[in-house]
Amino acid sequence: MEVAATSLMNSWAGPAILAVLVISYVFVIFERSLDLRKSKPVLLGAGIIWLIIGLATYGTAGAEPAALHLKHAIADYSEILLFLMVAMSYINILEERRVFSALNAALERGGWTWRSLFWLTGTLAFFISPVADNMTTALLMGAVVLAVGGSNRNFIILSCINIVVAANAGGAFSPFGDITTLMVWVAGKVAFADFFQLFLPSLVTWLVPAAIMSLAISNDRAMPIAGHENSRMRKGAKRVMVLGVATIATSVLGHQFFHFPPVYGMLFGLSYLKIFGYYLKIRSTEDSPFDVLHHVQKIEWDTLLFFGGVILAIAGVGYAGYLSWLSATAYTSWGGMPAEISIGVTNVMVGIASAIIDNIPIMFAVLSANPEMSKWQWLLVTLTAGVGGSMLSIGSAAGVALMGASRGYYTFAAHLKWTWAVALGYFAGIGVHYLVN
Repeated sequence: MEVAATSLMNSWAGPAILAVLVISYVFVIFERSLDLRKSKPVLLGAGIIWLIIGLATYGTAGAEPAALHLKHAIADYSEILLFLMVAMSYINILEERRVFSALNAALERGGWTWRSLFWLTGTLAFFISPVADNMTTALLMGAVVLAVGGSNRNFIILSCINIVVAANAGGAFSPFGDITTLMVWVAGKVAFADFFQLFLPSLVTWLVPAAIMSLAISNDRAMPIAGHENSRMRKGAKRVMVLGVATIATSVLGHQFFHFPPVYGMLFGLSYLKIFGYYLKIRSTEDSPFDVLHHVQKIEWDTLLFFGGVILAIAGVGYAGYLSWLSATAYTSWGGMPAEISIGVTNVMVGIASAIIDNIPIMFAVLSANPEMSKWQWLLVTLTAGVGGSMLSIGSAAGVALMGASRGYYTFAAHLKWTWAVALGYFAGIGVHYLVN
């Protein structure tokens, strides 16, 4: 997104905009204790920020550019909103067709040691996340760990940490694995095929802490879990998986050959699903007929609305001139270092910051600042923003979701004890990126 020429930083509006942004994120941080959905304060803050801009530019030459800037931000949000809506709908339908239940049952049937289950759930999280997204993957694998863990508290805690790290690492080398990677792809900073250059660095960011934590897990045989009455996939499950792959292929090929926005292929793919859904509906003998739109309604709207609030709020901060200032200070030569090294240090700090602040606003701020960077640097910041949040349980959607689902086993304090191991993996992954790319 192009940074506006008009700067409000030195007027009354600039400090007011920053104050609203900070207050909004304070409410997001304490959303659980305040019984809030995280989209409420951010959407409210975004609305107030643009109201301030409207009042500050009313009757001036900046009024029309401000309106155009807002329209551009809404267009950016709409494109990613529709993309994620289709992707989440596919995940919900795969869950309803019991694809994930069948996977859970296969893992729960026994024959594994605690340590092998630790590695197996982490490996699955790493390879499912690039397609399913990191939060869904963490919840899926977390359910398996809770089911097989029983009273083995140490196994559950370490496996949950491992799953969060693996899911975030797996999502970092695919445009479909995380909202931040999707933003980078849609913005045209990294081509689809180029994301896979991050496979080895992402793998290392997971393997290093996983290897360290596995030493603290018993190698005794785990107890098998009885009862798998709902483990069989329902009719059409495999064909829905095929349609999901076809939808991804349509999105990628449309973008690659015709330069269509990726959302074109996803909406096209939704039509595949609706046609097949009609076939399932007329052929179904189930009590509740299959309905695609029912699963569209069940997607995580709070996350999508939070994302919209972030985009509009950061766009307002950008119009005020703060992002151009950020680009001119953080992404330049400082401390006497060469520019390329300075930019690299900044991108490493972006990942560390994402462990404290949600990586979505941080990545959108970087994209909005639009610094002059090489492809290697854009890949670096994609990696660091994607995996940096693993250092704290609150640093990623996967960690926050799993804390809520793990019934008090996986907590902020439990994760913090192993932050040092995750940090070792973080810097090791950056080193591998430097060596191989």
